[in-house]
Amino acid sequence: MTTYDDRASLTDLTAVVERVRSSVEGVIEGKPEVVRLSLTVLLAEGHLLIEDVPGVGKTMLAKALARSIDCSVRRIQFTPDLLPSDITGVSIWDQQRRDFEFKPGAIFAQIVIGDEINRASPKTQSALLESMEERQVTIDGQTYELPSPFMVVATQNPVEMEGTYPLPEAQRDRFMARVSIGYPSADAELQMLDIHGGVNPLDDLQPVAHAHDIVKLVEAVRGVHVAETVRRYAVDLVSATRTHPDLRLGASPRATLHLLRAAKASAALSGREFALPDDIQALAVAVLAHRLLPTAQAQLNRRTSEQVVQEILQRTPVPAAPQQGGLGMGRTTPAYPQQPPRSL
Repeated sequence: MTTYDDRASLTDLTAVVERVRSSVEGVIEGKPEVVRLSLTVLLAEGHLLIEDVPGVGKTMLAKALARSIDCSVRRIQFTPDLLPSDITGVSIWDQQRRDFEFKPGAIFAQIVIGDEINRASPKTQSALLESMEERQVTIDGQTYELPSPFMVVATQNPVEMEGTYPLPEAQRDRFMARVSIGYPSADAELQMLDIHGGVNPLDDLQPVAHAHDIVKLVEAVRGVHVAETVRRYAVDLVSATRTHPDLRLGASPRATLHLLRAAKASAALSGREFALPDDIQALAVAVLAHRLLPTAQAQLNRRTSEQVVQEILQRTPVPAAPQQGGLGMGRTTPAYPQQPPRSL
């Protein structure tokens, strides 16, 4: 397993991330925190759900991330008449060979863009469940492995929009994080008009990293150290969602695993070889909120899942820093930051 013992290697990997970040930020103006979260999910081997109103750049962000990496990309436009076989593929009878031949669907790509995923029926949405969790597709009893790296970047409009279906709980739970882009600031929107007013910003976007670079980055992230106190802190946060009076469905054990993996990727993006509670705090809302279901009373009181997670962050004690370095590599762990949680 790759570790961060080789500092030159860490520098090289950081340079790759910076190139991808700069490339995407050249298209998405004024949203560096959204771009950072997207890269965090990519390095943590997760899937990203982008939810916002139409016209704020959801699909543009997904395309910019995909085009910045030299790997296979497929886009699926989800519509009410889309069939599960359109996503996974189908076996077709070959008259000459007198046998069934498998025709791969759009899911067989390294980065899959699912545009307006909640405009398809729940039956079609469920076609992504196996591929997102197990990175494979089973058709007619035959299992087909998906390429590596593999990431689903899905966009969706709020469920209040016309012609949308709410994502099933099992589908939402497979997305590592949810992000809302939001409207740009006045200066960022003015800059967008000056730069992109007459051209498509994606036309000149060229790959700045290869798929094997991303594989190396993922392997390096797996080697990030997470102390037991930090792991317990993540468990305490997730456990608190299962007993909160404003929630009728808390976060799953998969959410805990996703939170830990995202924290390791965030630490790597910051140039650290160990995760801190601050990484957990910064990612908690993005990783946990979309999995939670508020009670009817909480909805009447206009309590959102994001507010509940922020409340849990404020109430859960941050673990104290260890007295001695526990990395076993001659380096000491710095004091954990005792400060209010920040958001990505």
